[in-house]
Amino acid sequence: MFNDTQKNRAPRNRTITLNESEREEYKKGLIRVNKPVSVEEILNRTIHQDVFEVLDYLPDKFVDLVFVDPPYNLNKIFNLTTFKEMESEKYERWLDSWINKMIRLLKPSASIYICGDWKSSGAVFNVAKKYFEIQNRITFEREKGRGAKTNWKNCSEDIWFCTMSKTYHFNVDAVMIKRKVIAPYHDEVGKAKDWHEDENGKYRMTHPSNIWTDITIPFWSMPENTDHPTQKPEKLVAKVILASSKPGDIVFDPFLGSGTTSVVAKKLGRNYIGIEIDEFYSCLTEKRLQIAGNNRTVQGYSDGIFWERNTLNEQLNGNGKKNWKSENQADLFSVKCV
Repeated sequence: MFNDTQKNRAPRNRTITLNESEREEYKKGLIRVNKPVSVEEILNRTIHQDVFEVLDYLPDKFVDLVFVDPPYNLNKIFNLTTFKEMESEKYERWLDSWINKMIRLLKPSASIYICGDWKSSGAVFNVAKKYFEIQNRITFEREKGRGAKTNWKNCSEDIWFCTMSKTYHFNVDAVMIKRKVIAPYHDEVGKAKDWHEDENGKYRMTHPSNIWTDITIPFWSMPENTDHPTQKPEKLVAKVILASSKPGDIVFDPFLGSGTTSVVAKKLGRNYIGIEIDEFYSCLTEKRLQIAGNNRTVQGYSDGIFWERNTLNEQLNGNGKKNWKSENQADLFSVKCV
């Protein structure tokens, strides 16, 4: 059994760890589903089980938003579980085998976000177009690692944004980005054109595109970091949740990993349900959820807006404390249907 406290870590390393006694305690909060259940029985819980054992027992049409980061089509060890690379056609069939079971769980207005790397993204598209309305492909920069000597460094991944129908919730105002202005234009009377100035410089509030360059992959000095090999950043998941759900909605992740989707949903006032096959990662999720009960901050998101990378000083106010606006404020969550 994996025990990450056995690793030698630097004093300033902030990685969330889990010792054996903690694992035994958090294991008590996990659930298993072996018969049909109601939404109330699984709401805000972590289901420690194989996704294929669970989906058939879950209720109909209860999910508002799905964020799913499935194993990509490559050889990867996830603690005690190994996912093996396969032929593209076989990987598509594997994706289809759980996506078609998941359809029944989704509300007609639900949104679905499915992650993939360069090798698996095409397969995700091929399966998603069978069941969903594909709205967009988001590509985010994942600047981590030293790269390869015989190929271009792989530093991007895709997220396919899909919906069950043409009517869905999307609040672009909740995911505005504050960017520094390089060329501050003025109108004919000298008034600032589409930007403002404060004590930290000149900034423009912009709507996000489908190219995300403001994402930092978790590493040892970040308080959200875990030892999960494919952990997604809280900031990335926060963008999805804020744009495509409302407070109180249900966010579902069938491949929960170390729990980022559930953790961010809790921080942002949503309900959550996650499925994870690995016991250690399930317990790690429970620890992170407990931490989230006392600390709702998301790195890179403060004062109701998203910031560019490496702008922590600008995010601090005069008292050296991070500006934090509760996202429960109604002005951030006006319902917008397309």
